[in-house]
Amino acid sequence: MSSHPTLPAASPPYQRTVLVTGAAKRLGREIALTLATAGWRVAVHYRDSVEDARKTVADCARLSGSSASFRANLSNETAVRNLLPSVIEEFGPVDAIVNSASTFEHDTPETFSFAAMEKHMRANAGAAILLSQALHAHLETRGYALGAVVNLLDQKLWNPNPDFVSYTLSKAALEAANTMLALALAPRVRVVGVAPGLTLTSHMLSPEKFEALHKLSPLGHSSTAADVAATVAFALSNQSITGTTLLVDGGQHLMKFERDFSLL
Repeated sequence: MSSHPTLPAASPPYQRTVLVTGAAKRLGREIALTLATAGWRVAVHYRDSVEDARKTVADCARLSGSSASFRANLSNETAVRNLLPSVIEEFGPVDAIVNSASTFEHDTPETFSFAAMEKHMRANAGAAILLSQALHAHLETRGYALGAVVNLLDQKLWNPNPDFVSYTLSKAALEAANTMLALALAPRVRVVGVAPGLTLTSHMLSPEKFEALHKLSPLGHSSTAADVAATVAFALSNQSITGTTLLVDGGQHLMKFERDFSLL
């Protein structure tokens, strides 16, 4: 029999609480709603999308009983350090963090700059590491509690191309941090990566182009937002997974793409 403490059941009077960054819209919103459906109380982080955050909070509250939004610029170290304490002040104990927020701006090796790299590193890697550190410190004060961090990565790391070089470098740094954090924060905190493929369209793709690109995989389809959110929920619930990444991309990482999807 294991001697490690176990997380309390998610039934009354204890309800698990998760902070989801970038939860106002798109993939972060899908993750927030999926976790709320599973009974998690969701702290909805956002930067500028005030109305979208309000809608996500309202929808999560209908599903799990309560939710609240928290505004922070993840490029600002002080704001990041204040984020988890704000959630704890509102909800009390926090059990998990999902780092879904991401800066995603185009550059190439030809247009690369220190400024672009620093912008992506701060928001995509630095913030996730600081929040993981903060969760571990918080759980240590609770004695019995175990927790988890899920970091959203990208299949591009296993299928690199020269587009979005600063973004890709920041996600590569976060993937390396997964291993270091899993070692440093164990056994209190598990750290798991989830790497989607092409999941949602953008202003750079027409619906027809997105549909065609989404089919470019060994399975004939890439990930859906529901697929990714379900994998995040699985990673949070499975107490034996840490220091690894779950690729959810229909096998797109097995194929070679000379350009980013948005530029094919």
